[in-house]
Amino acid sequence: MPRAKVRTTARTLLQNQGIKLFASFALFLSMALIPAGLASADSVVFVKENTDGTDDGIARLLGAMSPALYRRANNGGLIASDDVILIKINSQWAERGGTNTDVLKSLIQYIVNHPDGFKGEIIIADNGQSMFGSQRSGGNLDWDQPNSKDRAQSAQDVADYFAGRGYKVSGVLWDKFTRTRVKEFESNDNADGFVVEDGAREPTGIVVSYAKFTTTYGTQVSFKKGVWNSTSKSYDSAKLKVINAPVLKNHGQYQVTGAIKSYMGTPSNSLTNMSPHQSVGRGGMGTQMANTRFPVFTLLDMVYIAPDRGPGSSYSTAVQKNMAAVSLDPVALDYWASKNVLIPAARAAGSNRWQIMDPDAKDPGTFGYWLRLSMNELAKAGFSVTMDESKIKVEKVQ
Repeated sequence: MPRAKVRTTARTLLQNQGIKLFASFALFLSMALIPAGLASADSVVFVKENTDGTDDGIARLLGAMSPALYRRANNGGLIASDDVILIKINSQWAERGGTNTDVLKSLIQYIVNHPDGFKGEIIIADNGQSMFGSQRSGGNLDWDQPNSKDRAQSAQDVADYFAGRGYKVSGVLWDKFTRTRVKEFESNDNADGFVVEDGAREPTGIVVSYAKFTTTYGTQVSFKKGVWNSTSKSYDSAKLKVINAPVLKNHGQYQVTGAIKSYMGTPSNSLTNMSPHQSVGRGGMGTQMANTRFPVFTLLDMVYIAPDRGPGSSYSTAVQKNMAAVSLDPVALDYWASKNVLIPAARAAGSNRWQIMDPDAKDPGTFGYWLRLSMNELAKAGFSVTMDESKIKVEKVQ
């Protein structure tokens, strides 16, 4: 239950019984029921500098997280050894426009190093919408010119590497069925495709939709509802964990691609009359995230960034920053990274677009405007997110 709803319900019950002296207990109860990691008064952004993804920098970054990434014997960790992990990357653009695959490989290596032995499954996924992108045909998990140190390792190569070592790791390019409308597994529809939610457009303009598919290993996954058990005819929502893993870059229309804009790769444009893309500037990705599945954390790739002329980024125009950051709060992460990494790089490159990338800007057509609207959508759903710089705590990881 969302934080705000739990808090309101607890207070109402107590006050209806005339026990106003215990109102503070309602607050305590609501905090106790918040998902692990969302109860902190501050949003923490963990930052690692001087890493190119091929070293131990990502492991150090993930190891510094609080709560811990590894869930063990009720320690409040984020990921259990038998969870199904969906890593949502950026795949629409080749060269430096997509998620760095060295970072991706280090992330997966850290997960499979779970001290209890990893017995779950990992899915690398994205929807490039079967349009736009480097070849105007959408996403690709197997680009010939990927974002990696050796310029040869694609996201699919990373999946194959771990699969070859006995782990259940696969890549699922949602572009392949982004134009296929399906029903949920509970409706006896086992086809891969996108579920389009019934009803009118949301106030932000988006029609919410999400992927539903079967992996190479036979696991049936609904991005919104979780892992489907065909025997019990039920979903295990807690078993599916989404890790958001975008690359930080400029976006020509929406100023900044980061943690929030990354969710443009989770709905179907084709089945909803382009409503997701058109809604970004009105906070639509906040609506999408709130109504489907909030990530357990976001790992922001800043090894190479595109301070201008994004969302594509060539090998020659990208700026090497050798950084990565992680947070439970995607809004705070976008706020900090745009202000402290992307904008300084844009100004250094002589770009005149840095002002509209400002997360503090409040005019329509600026990043700050739609990031704030996205934050409001998440806050209404009960998630603890912030753009208040005084509430964003930054921890540098050695």
